[in-house]
Amino acid sequence: MRTGTRIITMDEQTALIRLFSWLSPAFPIGGFAYSQGLETAVADGRVGDGGQLSDWIGGQLHRGSLRTDAYFLAIAARAVTTCDWTALAEANQLCLALQISAERDKETREQAQSFLDAASAWPTSTPKELSAVFERPMALPIAFGATAGLHRVSPGAAIAGFANSAVAQQISVGVRLIPLGQTAGLAVQAGLEAKIAQLSTEALSAQLTDISGLSYGTDIASQKHEDLRVRIFRS
Repeated sequence: MRTGTRIITMDEQTALIRLFSWLSPAFPIGGFAYSQGLETAVADGRVGDGGQLSDWIGGQLHRGSLRTDAYFLAIAARAVTTCDWTALAEANQLCLALQISAERDKETREQAQSFLDAASAWPTSTPKELSAVFERPMALPIAFGATAGLHRVSPGAAIAGFANSAVAQQISVGVRLIPLGQTAGLAVQAGLEAKIAQLSTEALSAQLTDISGLSYGTDIASQKHEDLRVRIFRS
């Protein structure tokens, strides 16, 4: 396959197809069950239309959990590519430590394990050092990034795909809870495309020292979620 002046190799095509499979809504990690605090924001009346939903998600891409997850994914993929197992373990420990609530901690651990279990359908030679990391509790972006690095998936594609999928999941929550029409939801997705692309580019060079956040609203919403009288989602 040729794109521009460069030919995409069969290995690169295979890696992309694999990435598409991992990011499919049908991939069994249970992401549909979580709102990451958005259910609280809708219940409180802070998110009630497409514009407010776009602002909510845009804030996460700018300085919230979506940005942090993209950075951790990039760091994990790079660590596996360079066989830096210490860096991978440190990134995983920090990612788990930064989960803002018990619900979010359980969410990322359970989805990480589900992802690793499902991704085992694509067997590959795994260094013993990485196998040891995989046997410990992991955060989802670390598990995804490490697996992408192991399978030689383009880091840029992995970050962009993961971030875009996470945004789509948040929009799906909004469509069900606000409620928002499918067309309106797609308009939100299209409107956030440039921010997703920008984040994907920034994340490529991320280091652990770049990890930071400024999303008090989403953090508080996540912490308050378990106290909602009526809940559809698990976080």
